[in-house]
Amino acid sequence: MSRTLVIKLTAGAEEAERANQAFTVAATAVAAGATVSLWLTGEAVWFAVPGRAEAFDLPHAAPLADLVTAVLEGGQLTVCTQCAKRRELVESDLLPGTRIAGAPAFTEEILADNAQAIVY
Repeated sequence: MSRTLVIKLTAGAEEAERANQAFTVAATAVAAGATVSLWLTGEAVWFAVPGRAEAFDLPHAAPLADLVTAVLEGGQLTVCTQCAKRRELVESDLLPGTRIAGAPAFTEEILADNAQAIVY
């Protein structure tokens, strides 16, 4: 697949269904062979902290920890720079393979040829 899917998640556990949908789409796209970049902003950044995905529960949904693992194994997981700073998080606080980046990197990704951006 030559198309890149860039997903931005702006909701955390307080909006469980929306959060789960973003991770489900990202993991499904990875499984389909797409290049996937999942950005976590606002309260969603907590999903990149070890143990947080395991504590998330949504009935009739795939375990969030499994979806996070799929994204990390086949795509890119990014935490918003400003969002991380507001929560006093640094890369060493995050799951291995997660990066912290800001608007310039996000803009570059969504403006690339053959990129599709989705915001949840």
